[in-house]
Amino acid sequence: MPNNTFTLTLSCAQRLGIVHAVSAFLYQHDCDIAQHQQFDDTRNGSFFLRTSFIPKDDTDVAHLTEQFDSVATEFGMSYQFNDCRSPRVLVMVSRMGHCLNDLIFRWRAGILGAELVAVVSNHTDLRPMADAAGLPFVHVPVTPNTKPRAEAELLDLVQRYDADLVVLARYMQILSDDLCRALHGRAINIHHSFLPGFKGAKPYHQAFDRGVKLVGATAHYVTSDLDEGPIIEQEVTRIDHSYDPERLATVGQDVEALALSRAVRWHCEHRVLLHGHRTVVFS
Repeated sequence: MPNNTFTLTLSCAQRLGIVHAVSAFLYQHDCDIAQHQQFDDTRNGSFFLRTSFIPKDDTDVAHLTEQFDSVATEFGMSYQFNDCRSPRVLVMVSRMGHCLNDLIFRWRAGILGAELVAVVSNHTDLRPMADAAGLPFVHVPVTPNTKPRAEAELLDLVQRYDADLVVLARYMQILSDDLCRALHGRAINIHHSFLPGFKGAKPYHQAFDRGVKLVGATAHYVTSDLDEGPIIEQEVTRIDHSYDPERLATVGQDVEALALSRAVRWHCEHRVLLHGHRTVVFS
């Protein structure tokens, strides 16, 4: 897409005339539609839309939002305009660096769709990786006694770096319900299994013990229900009996990095719409 592409995402109850109303609005405001995707959830009577467009004149999100409000009110829409600015992403890690390394590579290659702004960790193991990428590294230790203070510091860092999205790239701490609510819809986690299996510690040892034939990973939005947030992306790869736990872990890390990077990119390109406990992903 050209660098000056805007997006409109919306959801509402199914009704005749929605696409016509959106198209007419964009035409009246001298906008050229570049891509249009929609989904009719006939089971629940819901409608979802993502339209990317190129304004021919100078405009901004605030102006478009103000002008579109009457259309949205008529159809009962929840909607959002986004400009071409790359969302700012704060990455949280612990000691495993495969997902962070992959995000950094894609960011530097210009294919992540986002701007990495800082790395936060409860350990210092990955400081050299952040330093090499020129990213600020913030060490925030977490213990049961300091967890509330650490989470308050995290929220402060989100505000300080003006982060649009928080990515838990194998951050091995459970977030409190309050923090999950504060980051609702703007925090993505990668889980080391094709949910809902193999939760908890040593997932690849569990997989080896059960003789699995597929290794998977799940990227999802963070909620207070541990590892049960709305799923954005899942990835799997086939294995066989010859894989020991160490080789399983290596393969699994590749799968995790791929699923997470896709989820981050789709979120930052405004392709993911929350739909209760599910998502609509215009990939």
